[in-house]
Amino acid sequence: MRHYPSISALRAFEAISRLGSVSSAARELNLTRSAVSHQVNVLEQMLGFVLTEKVGRGIGLTQQGERYATEARRVLKILHEAARWNDGPEVTGRLSVSCVPGLANYWLCRHLGDFILQYPKITLHISAPSAPDDTRNDNVDLFIAYGNGSWPEQYVRQLMTIRLFPVCSPMFSHQVGGLSSPSRLLQMPLLHLVSYTDWRVWLAASGVSDIHLEGGITFSDANFVQSAALAGQGVAIGDNMVSGDALAKGLLIRPFDISIESPRAYYLVASPEKVERPEVQAFIAWLESRVAEAQARYHAD
Repeated sequence: MRHYPSISALRAFEAISRLGSVSSAARELNLTRSAVSHQVNVLEQMLGFVLTEKVGRGIGLTQQGERYATEARRVLKILHEAARWNDGPEVTGRLSVSCVPGLANYWLCRHLGDFILQYPKITLHISAPSAPDDTRNDNVDLFIAYGNGSWPEQYVRQLMTIRLFPVCSPMFSHQVGGLSSPSRLLQMPLLHLVSYTDWRVWLAASGVSDIHLEGGITFSDANFVQSAALAGQGVAIGDNMVSGDALAKGLLIRPFDISIESPRAYYLVASPEKVERPEVQAFIAWLESRVAEAQARYHAD
């Protein structure tokens, strides 16, 4: 298994290394400070060593960070030249992408028109896997999978991590007279994804003791969980990507500010042969750019 840093994380680190400031890097990349810091934190976690350190009021690079910055600039220059060579309309072919239904329905499918505008000669096919971490379909060129990052012998690159937190419709909150404390959730109809695990972890992180979860509704996919929450059927564990647009539009609310990082993440997975194809590289570059924008907008502390 091979892990690769995301382009957005490399861009964030390169900007910080060049400008010596998170704020300056955020302005250049048109992102929030927290989004830039998050990208560098993800990169450090993947690499297993620290890249930056505080220097006065600014930020500097560690010795390992200096070496990695040189390599990051070289990689970004190569990618920039490759993008110029394979610019937009010149990239052709059929591209099959598998994406977990929740992310596809509530985020990806709402932005695909932008990709087609940039690459009108690519015929795009979107499908859903049988399970969030399933990458066994030989007819698929690129998987957007949700799991722990373990796909042996495949090209694997983390696309994004997510934050988990309770969400419900304003109508539901009004019907139950509001949610005054996390412990009151134990008396509410809870909506579960696959198991009670996410709710148990969030409640424990919120200081709730004697957690006894019974009843509620368990769904096999985040798509169903979100739909039930939007329809006022209970309180769900949402995340900053799948729930982000509904939260921004006021269709869902967050009754509590506490969030936890999911133990799983979204990954790009493909065979080493398919990932080298120009149409796959074009989609990956476009996808990472849109994800960086979305995470800056929907960032959940």
